Amino acid sequence: MAHKAYVRLRHGHDRERPAATAWAAGQAQDLHAWGRRIDDALWSRAEAFALSLTRSAEPGVRRLAAAGVRLGGPGGIELLHFLTLALRPRVVVETGVAAGWSTAAVLDAMRANMMGHLYSSDFPCFRLPDAERHIGHVVPERLKDRWTLHTRGDRRNLGEILHPTMRVDLVHYDSDKTRSGREFFLDRVAPHLTDEHVLVMDDIQDNLVFREYARSQPFHRVFAYQGKFIGVTGPGLCALERGGAISAAASV
Repeated sequence: MAHKAYVRLRHGHDRERPAATAWAAGQAQDLHAWGRRIDDALWSRAEAFALSLTRSAEPGVRRLAAAGVRLGGPGGIELLHFLTLALRPRVVVETGVAAGWSTAAVLDAMRANMMGHLYSSDFPCFRLPDAERHIGHVVPERLKDRWTLHTRGDRRNLGEILHPTMRVDLVHYDSDKTRSGREFFLDRVAPHLTDEHVLVMDDIQDNLVFREYARSQPFHRVFAYQGKFIGVTGPGLCALERGGAISAAASV
């Protein structure tokens, strides 16, 4: 926590935000239009899941909010549900769980695929009492058998998750939004990515890290979502847009 606070104070991302926002806005396309273009039936399933989870979790989320516990909303979970269904990953790594909307999206799709395991990295919000018990609040119990959660912060958690033989098919980064936090993660996960991986990064408007990383990749997409931007890249994205990964998921 001390390291996190120090980095945010000394190396804030406000200076890069205007340029990053302008770049992302110039690249952005509508997420739902993209999903329907790739596979309308599969995207409809992802949208139905997002709506169902939001409705079922709403009473619990409201109770927590009334008690002063605000865990954030379900931003862009259709994308992660869709990608997990389509790519059928064996190993998924995510950072930043919070309420667990994205976590639930991946796990529900893994359940449909009947394969895969999700490894999550988070750090309890120190402002909340007994904060650790709120991590993954909206994740249904029936989905947790394919989930391993680490809660000591990315720098410690990734050392435990990314053992030497680990190979990762799908990555979702949604934790430390500073330049140093993103760069640390990209360097740390790079040796473990498969040749057909896909990487998703939230809030890419905060700094230019995703733009710089995307330049080293053969292909990328940027999606506008609720006033922010999500970046997606990796060789698996090319296969997805060509239809190869979708055909493998058509029987799900």
